[in-house]
Amino acid sequence: MANFTTSGFLLIGFSAKPELEIFCACLFLLLYLLALTGNMLIITTTSLDDSLQSPMYFFLKHLSFLDLCYISVTVPRFIINSFLHRGDISFWECVLQCFVFIHCADAEMAMLTLMSYDRYVAICLPLHYDVIIDIRTCVHGVASVWVSGAISAAMNTAATFSIRFCGPRIIHQFFCDIPQILKLSCSNDYISELGVSAFIAFVGFLCLIFIGFSYMRIFTSVLRMPSAEGRAKAFSTCLPHLAVVILFLSTGFFEYFKSHSDSPTVSDILLTIMYTVVPPTFNPMIYSLRNKAFKSAIRKVLKRNKAYLCW
Repeated sequence: MANFTTSGFLLIGFSAKPELEIFCACLFLLLYLLALTGNMLIITTTSLDDSLQSPMYFFLKHLSFLDLCYISVTVPRFIINSFLHRGDISFWECVLQCFVFIHCADAEMAMLTLMSYDRYVAICLPLHYDVIIDIRTCVHGVASVWVSGAISAAMNTAATFSIRFCGPRIIHQFFCDIPQILKLSCSNDYISELGVSAFIAFVGFLCLIFIGFSYMRIFTSVLRMPSAEGRAKAFSTCLPHLAVVILFLSTGFFEYFKSHSDSPTVSDILLTIMYTVVPPTFNPMIYSLRNKAFKSAIRKVLKRNKAYLCW
């Protein structure tokens, strides 16, 4: 850590044209408000409705909280910077932003893995579900998710900011993105960060294998169900989770395997939106559209609040 300095960075954003930057900020503001509304609605509904007190909705509530943190660590600052026409960020603010962003991203991957295990036990081992997925298991599982995210974020952030920076500290992105920061390193100082990234990618690959194996067993069990209603109910709880997994992994893949240019193009902007804004914005919609129990609970909560306001 001897190479730490107190000088900051300059976030270029999407365009040097103020009009385009304001347009992007307005788009991000709209998506941020959608994400805020959707995730807060899930957190409120799963907390207030007695019919949604199962482990599945307990995990969903924590996933929504993760999504709120994930989008709030980058988007609000970009919106403010765009309207104020500034892009400077201090060194330690950049460190904190990287840490929280990686923490939320890695914790979300762990949470999705935990949720796939919950669905596997519920469908493939229904008679043992209450014994395997009890309150203690839920609490320990969520705690492990947060701890694992903090450990991976600390490793990534420490490795990234221990490098020496050469030349102007200009980041061609709207937040402190690690791939862009590594481009500022001198010679091969980023080798240690690549080692940490490779290790975390390996862990992520293991999570993907576990999720894939779980869903292979789930779909095999569902297709064997004699009741069409039972199959429909199982698919209604599994397909939204699978869609969220695919959305999150695909957007993360785009981020770490796309080419990072010094002059962001329209495709770069779209890919950036895909991995920073799309998952936390559309996760609530995916979970609520096919889940009849959740939609019914939302209506009950809204009616209850409406009656309270009228009173």
